[in-house]
Amino acid sequence: MIAAIALTRSFAGLARYGLIVALVLVFSLFSTVAPTFLSVGNLQSILVNNFTLLAIVSIAMTFAVAAGGIDLSVGTAVDFASFAFVSGILAGLPVPLAALAGLGAGALVGAFNAILISAIGVSPFLATLGTLFIGRSIQQLLTDGGNPVYLPPSGVPAAFRFIGHGTLAGLPVPLLIAAIIITAAALLFARMRFGRVVLAVGIQPRTVRYSGINLAKHVAVTFILASTIAAFAGLILTATVTVYIPSSGNGFMLNAIGATFIGTTFSSLGRPNVAGTVLGVLLLSIVANGLLLTGLNFYWQQVGTGLLIFAVLAFSFVNKKAVSA
Repeated sequence: MIAAIALTRSFAGLARYGLIVALVLVFSLFSTVAPTFLSVGNLQSILVNNFTLLAIVSIAMTFAVAAGGIDLSVGTAVDFASFAFVSGILAGLPVPLAALAGLGAGALVGAFNAILISAIGVSPFLATLGTLFIGRSIQQLLTDGGNPVYLPPSGVPAAFRFIGHGTLAGLPVPLLIAAIIITAAALLFARMRFGRVVLAVGIQPRTVRYSGINLAKHVAVTFILASTIAAFAGLILTATVTVYIPSSGNGFMLNAIGATFIGTTFSSLGRPNVAGTVLGVLLLSIVANGLLLTGLNFYWQQVGTGLLIFAVLAFSFVNKKAVSA
């Protein structure tokens, strides 16, 4: 009997901490097969180039999934923020005002989703899918069919470059922004009533409604907040490459979904959580970088990432089934 209880607890631990095991295994694998993987420059590249933007978009996705939905338009929020930011700089606005314009454009994407979901009653999947298609079409119209909008190298303000390439206390500014967003999101879920209500909405929406809490209002605010968070990625992306490329934000969507659902394995209840999402992003970032260093074809890299997501989720599911059996 004691042995059975111990075995059950071991399975439970594997189910929850399988993500950390996967991280250790993947890190060890690429440390062996890719000689330059452990170099300081490459590890910095993983954090700045692979981790930062995906982490921000994935935190946005975590809010939507925690509320019992999904946000397929996070990439649209990234793109709208990027376009508004570039347009503001080209119009001669100070960098802070142009950045606020970018955040406002991203928030508008969330507001449109909020109207569809909370006011009209469209499911989050269909609402954000529609926003994705509408946003893509608007970008095509605004750019004469999808032409990039470049900033002249000589006319880029120093404050603009600082967002994408500056450092504070020796740390890259983009990474610091991501760290602030991650910390704020973790505190919101753990310490604030709004975060706890969002988690409750995702688990038992009827109970939340019957308790007198305005369910529609919390869902609406959640999707606006998600798009605003994603907009920060748009600002950083634009300040890094000094160009707006239509629909480039959509490249983050699928990996953000993958990281968020991988992160659910880090929760004993299988729920979205900030720590798990961050670990999921780190796992995907290491895999993307490691496969690139091995010289694997880009399309095979996507296959490898997909198989990894499947393996982590399947491992967690099998272990949790074994525990509950």
